[in-house]
Amino acid sequence: MLLCIAGCTKAPDRAIDRPLGSRPAAPQPVVEKVEPGEPAAPFTLTPFDSASLEGKVWLGSIFFANCPGPCFRENQAVADILREIDDPDFVVVSLTCDPDNDTPDVLRRYADRFEADPDRWKFLTGDMAVIKKVANETFFLPAEVGVHSERGVVFDREGRLRGGYHLLQPDRVELLEKLIRDVLAEKPPGNAP
Repeated sequence: MLLCIAGCTKAPDRAIDRPLGSRPAAPQPVVEKVEPGEPAAPFTLTPFDSASLEGKVWLGSIFFANCPGPCFRENQAVADILREIDDPDFVVVSLTCDPDNDTPDVLRRYADRFEADPDRWKFLTGDMAVIKKVANETFFLPAEVGVHSERGVVFDREGRLRGGYHLLQPDRVELLEKLIRDVLAEKPPGNAP
């Protein structure tokens, strides 16, 4: 008898080996901290437009709601980060990598499990080609149906990637929180002396 188990598959973690500010040919997980490069390209997913992130510090992550593995723990870490960093200028954008199953209604119910504030934590679905493009070219993380990185990536108020850490390792989550706080403490664009 052959038993097949499908589920959340972890993407391999590799450091980016590229000049800062350049785009890789294929998605590669971000290093822990990077110098700011180009702002993220705009994107639209159901029901969301990335223009709403302008002037915000934000965390990006990838998951899927019926994941039998680490996605719940990953999102529990995100929920904990949001409780620790109670700042209206900090938001989270979580993309599903299973849009055929993760409808807006499914994601609303999933968000309720974390008592997610919809103003601060966006659970997004849409066309898989768009999700994959955002994951690969904005988050610099791999995403296929049911396959994703377990990292959270941080963007500054100008939409520039600033780094990322593994969401399932408590010491990395502490570093992620520090990075978010450091980026929040930076003066918003146009407020420099």
